[in-house]
Amino acid sequence: MRILVLSPHPDDDVIGCGGSIARHVEQGNEVTVAYMTSGEAGSPDYSAAELASMREAEAGRAAAILGVQRLIFLRNPDGYLDYNRKNVGDLVSVVRDVRPDLAYVPHHNDDHRDHMVTHKLAHEAFRSAGWAGFRECSAQPWHVPTVLCYEVWTPLGRVPYVENITPYVEKKIAALREHTSQIEKIRYDEGVRGFDRYRGVFTGKGEYCECFEPMTLPAGLFTS
Repeated sequence: MRILVLSPHPDDDVIGCGGSIARHVEQGNEVTVAYMTSGEAGSPDYSAAELASMREAEAGRAAAILGVQRLIFLRNPDGYLDYNRKNVGDLVSVVRDVRPDLAYVPHHNDDHRDHMVTHKLAHEAFRSAGWAGFRECSAQPWHVPTVLCYEVWTPLGRVPYVENITPYVEKKIAALREHTSQIEKIRYDEGVRGFDRYRGVFTGKGEYCECFEPMTLPAGLFTS
């Protein structure tokens, strides 16, 4: 299988579905992560250019731990990600290039502006990528069969799909700790471990779990 993860900032991919990524890699699936921004607004201690470079390097080290094969940096402005024609077209190009069997995106109500815009862009891009009438990208149309929406800032109210990540949680936490610019003041690694444990206890699906909500895409526009 080919897996595509859309991440608003470096580290969101690890927080939301890092255990599932590690599981996919172990199963022999090819994983690509596309970052909508480089997270240059993520700390007041560095200049925007310096932090963007740092966070892309951190993403590379985290990806190496998880076994991710390919990273794409779209370099939109952190905190000002726009829902516009260009960004939809850029994502359509990514989708038609990667041709994923499964994609991961933040859920629609994850309480950060860039996360909500990423979800909205993804919804439109997945719809358009499978439509032969979208000609702004010349690559062949591709319909993504399954899209799972992950949680970062805001827990999902419903959790229709649960993945037991117990065998992969240490790798997930190790990958998250590579994002040193983010956890040096806020211990996201500790919060994520606790939250995944909470999901495991309350779903009863494993010791540590990640939860997802499937994205519903409109029917009738896709080519076979």
